[in-house]
Amino acid sequence: MRTADFSFPLPPDLIAQVPAARRDLSRLLVLHRQSGSLDHRHFQDFPGYLNAGDVLVVNNSKVIPARLKGRNERTNGHFEVFLLEEFIKNQWWCMVRPGKRAPVGARIQLLTRSGEPSPISGLVSQVNESGHRLLEWSGVPDLGAVLDEYGSIPLPPYINRPEVREEDSERYQTVYAGPPGSVAAPTAGLHFTPELLGQIQARGVSICQVTLHVGAGTFLPVKTDLVADHTMHSERFEIGPETAETIARAKHSGKKVVAVGTTVTRALEACARENQGQVCAFKGTTRIFLYPPANFHVVDALLTNFHLPESTLLMLASAFAAPGHSDHGRECMLFAYAEAVKQGYRFFSYGDAMLIL
Repeated sequence: MRTADFSFPLPPDLIAQVPAARRDLSRLLVLHRQSGSLDHRHFQDFPGYLNAGDVLVVNNSKVIPARLKGRNERTNGHFEVFLLEEFIKNQWWCMVRPGKRAPVGARIQLLTRSGEPSPISGLVSQVNESGHRLLEWSGVPDLGAVLDEYGSIPLPPYINRPEVREEDSERYQTVYAGPPGSVAAPTAGLHFTPELLGQIQARGVSICQVTLHVGAGTFLPVKTDLVADHTMHSERFEIGPETAETIARAKHSGKKVVAVGTTVTRALEACARENQGQVCAFKGTTRIFLYPPANFHVVDALLTNFHLPESTLLMLASAFAAPGHSDHGRECMLFAYAEAVKQGYRFFSYGDAMLIL
């Protein structure tokens, strides 16, 4: 299967630049896998697709203010520093722009949001094959503890705005965000409000949490011609014992496990592949790459957003649309996406939602 097989035309004006007026006012396209039929709904209708005993699994990872400003201490040239992952204490893998001006040995002084110099600086100690820099930070015991003061929310590159708005710090987080660590939001969860979550629980649905810290690799295009040649990025995740037990009970009773987002799907399916198809308490990393004709051991329904052409996220959704089939799921998803374009759905992080049943 070729990467180009997952391309589709998308008018630029359908890429959502701002969130909906209220989280749950987004639209919801429902794809029924067995029949291939589509329902056009609103997100407030989502609870009606759940039944007592079902389990809704969300990703509670919190987006960190990962976008920083810096300057070269020697030349005074300015940099944008995007934190990717903490390697060890106070050492972070980062994307640095412009990278050619940040060789090993360069020292980058951190700037405040207003552009003033700070006592914090990072020494470039390594450059990996992807061009990412390992920065060893000094001047502060824990860089992560001061990110709220120096950093800003890292909106994805397809949101073409000159600056992050005040509302982004709230709206680019889920209402249940907890452990910090993501550099991109688990966007399927952005549609939920506390009131809607209360309605879901009132229907007898259990809401469980996993933690998967979303990496910048979620935005990286697949650069290989063949899908199977792509190397998936690694992400840290954790599933607690209570979540594992709740899912096991639901599966035993024949109830649905509904994953909120591709990140939840990857966490649950990665865990199942390590444990004979079962979910258990687990903490580790995954590079799982789900694309047609993948099978799914745990997830019965997937709530997700509309994804970029030729992305690993679209490939996962296509696999879920027809597990075990090579082309049918891809064709089904591209048909649904074409209908979404025709109906003016909003795409990507701040866009509308899709439920695959």
